[in-house]
Amino acid sequence: MTATLLATHRVEKPWGRHTLWPGFADPAADGEPVGEIWFQTPGNSTPDLLIKYLFTSEKLSVQVHPTDEQAHAAGLPRGKDECWVILAAEPDSTIALGTKEPTDRETLRAAALDGSIEHLLDWKPVKAGDFFYSGSGTIHAIGAGITLVEVQQNSETTYRLYDYGRPRELHLDAGIEVSEPVPYVPHPMPGRVADDRVILVEGPKFVLERWEGGKRNLTVPAGVTGWLIPLRGEGVVDGVAFQAGECVTIEGSAELHAEAGSDLLFAYPGDTRI
Repeated sequence: MTATLLATHRVEKPWGRHTLWPGFADPAADGEPVGEIWFQTPGNSTPDLLIKYLFTSEKLSVQVHPTDEQAHAAGLPRGKDECWVILAAEPDSTIALGTKEPTDRETLRAAALDGSIEHLLDWKPVKAGDFFYSGSGTIHAIGAGITLVEVQQNSETTYRLYDYGRPRELHLDAGIEVSEPVPYVPHPMPGRVADDRVILVEGPKFVLERWEGGKRNLTVPAGVTGWLIPLRGEGVVDGVAFQAGECVTIEGSAELHAEAGSDLLFAYPGDTRI
């Protein structure tokens, strides 16, 4: 059994915030806002998954990611499926997923160029506790006033289709090619499978579970890594103490103790629950 507490990497972003999630120190009032916090695996390894917290004060760009097959064809290691667990949101916060109606790629390109793509997208209201799976090919944009945890395939291949006039590079050719401009269909969510265990998503690229506090034994298959993300509370796994705002990778079998009232996420690659 191996449990490793990961280092955090804070990323300053103009669209970030000065008020973060419990467990993270807020940036100074006169400092740059923090938009992302990543958890870094030691050494030069590139694990299958990447875990991030996002804190938004503005809309993020409209973007899309390739499938594994499309990424491989472009000489990239993997595509990017991702999902979001909403921790907090302002009353008017939204996330765009898919288009309101099926749209051809020529129309999509023209809309990206003139800015009307914002109105083609399906902006969904969000609140704390919501969960969304955004598969590769899904056109999406995260809105303002949201705190979330993102679990994703470990790939930074992002094709930006529109950025509200900000002076950043767009990737229209590649992005339009991999886009599926159709209405969003929610991924199946198995839901509660035990009193203290909810399966948020079960494949195709990873499984994400949400656990309550207490004691449990877990076994991660050989060659597989699990990521434990405590959203609230604290505990110990394999002698490694953890608390909200941290992330622990787990390999092998372990006994987990989390205080009552804890709220934990557990992610691992694959399409079968452990």
